[in-house]
Amino acid sequence: MEHNSRRDFIKKTLAGTAALSLGGMLPGFSPKSYARIIGANERVMLGIMGVNSRGLALASNYAVQPNFEILTISDVDSRAAAKCIEAVGKLATRKPEAQPDFRKALENKDMDALVIAAPDHWHAPAAILASKAGKHVYLEKPCSHNPNEGEMLVAVAKKYKNVIQMGNQRRSWPNVAAGIAEVQGGTIGRPYFAKGWYTNNRASIGTGKKVAVPEWLDYELWQGPAPRQPYQDNLIHYNWHWFWNWGTGEALNNGTHMVDLMRWGLGVEYPTRVTSSGGRYRYQDDWQTPDTQVISMEFPNNTALTWEGRSCNGRTVEGESVGVMFYGEKGSILIESGNSYKVYDLENKLVKEVKNDLVIDPRNKMNPSQALDAFHFQNFYDGITKGTPLKSDIVGGHQSTLLCQLGNIALRSGGALDVDSSNGHIKNNPQAMKYWKREYEKGWAPTV
Repeated sequence: MEHNSRRDFIKKTLAGTAALSLGGMLPGFSPKSYARIIGANERVMLGIMGVNSRGLALASNYAVQPNFEILTISDVDSRAAAKCIEAVGKLATRKPEAQPDFRKALENKDMDALVIAAPDHWHAPAAILASKAGKHVYLEKPCSHNPNEGEMLVAVAKKYKNVIQMGNQRRSWPNVAAGIAEVQGGTIGRPYFAKGWYTNNRASIGTGKKVAVPEWLDYELWQGPAPRQPYQDNLIHYNWHWFWNWGTGEALNNGTHMVDLMRWGLGVEYPTRVTSSGGRYRYQDDWQTPDTQVISMEFPNNTALTWEGRSCNGRTVEGESVGVMFYGEKGSILIESGNSYKVYDLENKLVKEVKNDLVIDPRNKMNPSQALDAFHFQNFYDGITKGTPLKSDIVGGHQSTLLCQLGNIALRSGGALDVDSSNGHIKNNPQAMKYWKREYEKGWAPTV
């Protein structure tokens, strides 16, 4: 009853704290000072799962938001957990509790929401468990490891009626949203094609050796729902992105952001056709997913998009390491890597430029855009406390994730897919459908 009363109090008193939200801090006041002013009853209490890299950045950012408080830190790496707890303790009014197994953390009745930044194979299963435990979820992209899990997440949110926000943070960046509004508002006429990209200079991961699991790592819990494979020394941390058993490649690691913007600007949901080409070209090592890939999609409203990923050659496109260009009847709009955009006419003349006043490093694996991401966190807060529509709810998050998954499936099953544009399902392709779901370790399979 006390827990429910506190939730009600949050909803009733939020309006009076607007001046204390992002951008409303008074000079001379620190985040800790504001946390004391607001009081615990108006804060959303968080657990953070996965804090080695991106999760550490999320925890540090949430720690300085005046209307959130971090209760627990969960990580299978005891070193990462200790580092994060120390960092949060310096930013917030108190240190969070170490709870290595997030499932135990979910038993905390004071926890309102779980922030998930664990590896991709854990995203949907953890979000489902959190939803069943009565928690809201902030879920880093991609929302799922495979299409079936994405559909399960949509069903779970509908069943348990909780808030699930995916970490497509650019949806909340003000100038990016303004640029998309120009795309949709006729500035370049009807937009009919979009091109997105991601470039980097990632090094080889080499050939791993089968070695003993380090004492600081709970490898059993790290694998969780994934079928068991022996530990090797070039897997943890980060390189799991490039192994199909746990990761989803560059297309979902970074492509999800740009595909989401293109889907948003073109006003599309599911495609009619998806093609993809690429492979592991740069190095001969343990890396399984493509380091070079082009995904193309066609949609029923007579539009198309492509995404190009180059993990191992950082040559920029349009002067940007990551970005999106929309092409229309009267011109083009470039959404740059940061919170900025440019408008060009058909003669390639720059006719408008909206600049970003914050430093963005899109190749930073941990925290490329801390100040801007806070807008997304505040939208998550408003969704929990006021029912405000989310910038990236799980339905849209699943749609954008699915497009990238279809690109990977096309690449792995012959290069091309025909798709039902009403729901994103693959048509008449048994080979491709083998990748729609995955096998789970016995006893770990998620259920709605």
